[in-house]
Amino acid sequence: MATSISEDSQEFTPNIDRRETLGKVFEYIFLLGLLIGLFILALLLFDIGKDGLVRFLTPGFLTETPSRFPDKGGILPAIVGSVSLGAIVILVAVPIGIGAALYLEEYAPKTWWSDLIEINISNLAGVPSIVYGLLGLGVFNYLLGFGPTLISGALTLSLLSLPVIIVTSREAIRAVPNSLRDASYGLGITKWHTVRNHVLPYAIPGILTGVIISVSRAIGDAASLIVVGAVSFLTFNPGLFQRFMALPIQIYSYITRPEAGFANAAAATIIALLLVILVLNGIAIYIRQRYSVLN
Repeated sequence: MATSISEDSQEFTPNIDRRETLGKVFEYIFLLGLLIGLFILALLLFDIGKDGLVRFLTPGFLTETPSRFPDKGGILPAIVGSVSLGAIVILVAVPIGIGAALYLEEYAPKTWWSDLIEINISNLAGVPSIVYGLLGLGVFNYLLGFGPTLISGALTLSLLSLPVIIVTSREAIRAVPNSLRDASYGLGITKWHTVRNHVLPYAIPGILTGVIISVSRAIGDAASLIVVGAVSFLTFNPGLFQRFMALPIQIYSYITRPEAGFANAAAATIIALLLVILVLNGIAIYIRQRYSVLN
């Protein structure tokens, strides 16, 4: 008996060693892929900083309106437009997205109809942004009559952000332990109070991760805004129902101009866009960490 056990253990030992070796090989391959990605990112950031940092630090670049000359003017209308777009996306897409995720996870009956909705939402998360731009052009510009205004662009970006928010919020809500719900129900607390006071606060860190991803994608998107009607030159800060600029459109405009100075202005605008995204992400990460500590 002891001999057969020792033979079996010797038989399994090579398999275990081979699996550990393969695991180490794949670990090094993945690490190499990560280092290559970080190296390329560092090169891009270095190139952008080299070309645009001086222009970015030029007085008036962040506080003046654009100019036809590459070394003059600024990007204030584009900054106001991008911040306004991001704020409206947060106000519109986040409540609707979280509400839809809560309904699908906590209230919707598990039928073929809900399965169909889930499949469509997952598919919409991978649709190119240009398609959302065409949808926004047809619905907001023409059907509702908003025209090529800031509100049309913001609502289009909200549609772009909704699927990602819904999918990530559902995953965060699904990760909440059922024991937490059962304990709340055992104390006689209603389903709505359980969801509001226990499930949702527990899922907030994961939900905010989806919000960070979706809002960052929306602020950095240019294709849908071009279709909706964003302009590349504006001498005033846009209002809700006025023509508007955005930082991605400003970058595209600078890159397409032949004068050498506009390349530096484009790099400086990229720095401004990165800073706007980092500020919004920093706020969301702070809120996420705060809820993580409370939980």
